[in-house]
Amino acid sequence: MNDKPNKVCKTTCPYCGVGCGVEARDGAPVLGDRQHPANFGRLCVKGSSLHETLGETGRLLYPKINRQRVAWSQAISAVADAVRASIARYGTDSVAFYLSGQLLTEDYYVANKLAKGFLGTPHVDTNSRLCMSSAVAAHKRAFGADVVPGCYEDLELADLLVLVGSNAAWNHPILYQRMKDAARDGRKVVVIDPRQTATSELADIHLSLKPGSDALLFNGLLSWLASHDALDQDYIERHCSGFQGALEAAGASAPSLEAVAEGCDLAVADVERFFRWFAETARTVTVFSQGVNQSSSGTDKGNAIINCHLATGRVGKPGASPFSITGQPNAMGGREVGGLANTLAAHMNYETPGDAERVAHFWDSPGLANGPGYKAVDLFDAVHRGQIKVLWIMATNPAVSLPNNARVREALARCPTVIVSDCTADTDTAAYADILLPAAGWGEKDGTVTNSERRISRQRRFLPLAGEARPDWWIMSSVARELGYGDAFDYNCPADIFREHARLSAFENTARPFDLGGLSGLSNDQYESLEPIQWPVNDRFPSGRTRIFDDGQFATTDGRAGFVAIQPQAPVTKADTDYPMIVNSGRIRDQWHTMTRTGRAARLWQHRAEPFIDVHPNDLEKRGLNAGQLGRLQGPAGEFIGRIQAVTEQREGEVFIPIHWNQQFSAQALASDLMAAVVDPVSGQPESKHGVARLEAFEARWEARLLCRPGHTGLWQADQWSKVPLDGCESWWLAGKDEADWSDWAARWLGGTPQLEMSDAAAGRYRAARFHQGRLLAVLIAEPAGGSLPDLAWLAQCFTRDELTAGERRAILAGRDAEQPDIGPVVCSCFQVGEKQIDAAIRDGADSVDALGAAMKCGTNCGSCVPELKKRVEQARIDDLEAAGK
Repeated sequence: MNDKPNKVCKTTCPYCGVGCGVEARDGAPVLGDRQHPANFGRLCVKGSSLHETLGETGRLLYPKINRQRVAWSQAISAVADAVRASIARYGTDSVAFYLSGQLLTEDYYVANKLAKGFLGTPHVDTNSRLCMSSAVAAHKRAFGADVVPGCYEDLELADLLVLVGSNAAWNHPILYQRMKDAARDGRKVVVIDPRQTATSELADIHLSLKPGSDALLFNGLLSWLASHDALDQDYIERHCSGFQGALEAAGASAPSLEAVAEGCDLAVADVERFFRWFAETARTVTVFSQGVNQSSSGTDKGNAIINCHLATGRVGKPGASPFSITGQPNAMGGREVGGLANTLAAHMNYETPGDAERVAHFWDSPGLANGPGYKAVDLFDAVHRGQIKVLWIMATNPAVSLPNNARVREALARCPTVIVSDCTADTDTAAYADILLPAAGWGEKDGTVTNSERRISRQRRFLPLAGEARPDWWIMSSVARELGYGDAFDYNCPADIFREHARLSAFENTARPFDLGGLSGLSNDQYESLEPIQWPVNDRFPSGRTRIFDDGQFATTDGRAGFVAIQPQAPVTKADTDYPMIVNSGRIRDQWHTMTRTGRAARLWQHRAEPFIDVHPNDLEKRGLNAGQLGRLQGPAGEFIGRIQAVTEQREGEVFIPIHWNQQFSAQALASDLMAAVVDPVSGQPESKHGVARLEAFEARWEARLLCRPGHTGLWQADQWSKVPLDGCESWWLAGKDEADWSDWAARWLGGTPQLEMSDAAAGRYRAARFHQGRLLAVLIAEPAGGSLPDLAWLAQCFTRDELTAGERRAILAGRDAEQPDIGPVVCSCFQVGEKQIDAAIRDGADSVDALGAAMKCGTNCGSCVPELKKRVEQARIDDLEAAGK
């Protein structure tokens, strides 16, 4: 641990799979690590806000059984007793673990060793199943192992960069900035995505293809390459197998350029130009992410992409490789230790002869699980039907993230014993826990993570443990000792676990690329000072290996890469007359997963403050709806309520919704409620980007904003609500269908009789505020639905003051101080720059993104707002031309 509070601690960001290096110290803002090879000092706004998410507020601080605080010894005994009793009565299959890419590798390793090796249950899966398991399956089918061949440098070296199903500008902002900075004459970028996203700003071509048609497009590319003499025949003959079958399948599904364009709903000329660029450009990198993986045929889509790279010999070469970008900080580390139900530790597999025996021998296991367990969706189905009696969930929130969400919650409610290890006290999943275990959070725990380019980095501890929180590896090792497995789990620190993990990776390893043998002898001090390094690390590559398969030698039994014959499949869930809209889901720029961490930083709410529905203007016109009103998406199994946004970048007949909101932050905004439990048959990954629904108005009579100090005891009621944490106060965005009786409601909602009040019953407007000893306690502002409600930034500031001036008190009911500048909705979260400031600067002559950055710094840090800045500049030019009559 870093015992000197002013000493800088070099650690790793806990958000996405980029794995950015961070410099942190207790109580100070975090900075990017300029020496870390993933980010070279840059951080996105989420990473830059990490220090704002720390502290004990909202933390789970001590163990609980049935909501009652207990000692750790009681909690450990309760977990062990539940596991022991369940196995004795129902067998090993009655116990299951559901893990997370938020865990450190050391935690992940102990979980898999305990569950698969010593309890003998195969039912151990992870939320990484939801984001990258199709990429894992595609890698294994093509390369013989789950290996990302390339590295981040390839994104800069590539002369053609193809981004498929990846909104990197919002989801992997630092990689997006590296791609953007690599712009040069002759370099081309193709973005393939149904939506025109912020990432499309990079594109020379944006292919807005029909959802689900990615495999057809790349089958068409493979067929086109063959017919235009653009194959690397020598590479195929020397290093690959299965080519003829893959080519025949591609030709059958994509017999012509016109057939591909029609099937993908694209212009023939755009498809041909993409194919020609791919054929002509030796240094091509194809990045694929959630838009490919989260599909009922995601594995096939990944292999369709890889087929084209194998056919041109572009795998593991500088600036030339397929590249899967992972979603979580340690999704890759989980893959290394067997976090997926169908894998074993150290990239070994149940189906590979000798692997199970090898792992059992190394662990001296009393009874290794004898085959693959349930993957995530099937796992919760097993919980629902009563097969799983004890479910241990760590660092994840399946009550929000899994599809067919109502059934998942039913399953949790039915399960006899639900154990939840988390650092957050109140989550949708924690509400179902019989045993709650307080886990160490970022800054408190110590270990390693592996990013998307196979680079292992240290997450180091620089904070004291909050309350009675403990590291996950410590919790599981304590349970193991209680169960009688103490000798096998006698770890004193994370370094002990890492050394064992590294030894297992090298144990009888003759063919697996994953090998950390060169790190198995690290001393505690060497582990503490470990610099970022890419695996494999062994005698042959003592300093790590930047690229893999560059020599054409693959991890298959014959050393050859395998082409896969792909028959493109349409999405299983289809729109119809009852549910005519296709629903896409994904992340937004400033939030992360279910907001248990980012939701604590007020500035991360400024860009998107409530759930929303992106809709093409033509679809709004057809339905008589307007931008700005509340809308409802009604699906076969659930609904989603959000603010309608008119977005021309959205394809007609399709909508986009965010994945982050949950029942801690909104009444009805679970994206997973609109997603059926349909999975890829190979990987088991759910189809999380293709639901169906009908779009209609949410018929509200009124809308209101309620702001109050934390701990406010007022009682409010509304048909729709969203919670928006702000600096100094909490706020709720409320809407109701019934006629409001504000004179009666205000005292209850504000926690007492208001001292300031303004009512216009005829117009349906109401304002009220309550004070105590000069301090603002609560404010209520209501309008008829569709009315204009003020921005909350100034009001939130008023809650931070011990006493307001007379002028400020008078301004409370207006919602803003007329003497303070109105900056409008925040566009640049890093530097708090709003729309109105940007528009004013443009009018004053800032006619480019660079000029705006020079004037106000917007766009000069993480760069996530650059596409929006560019859009405002371009819109201003259009407005000027229209005003001039041109």
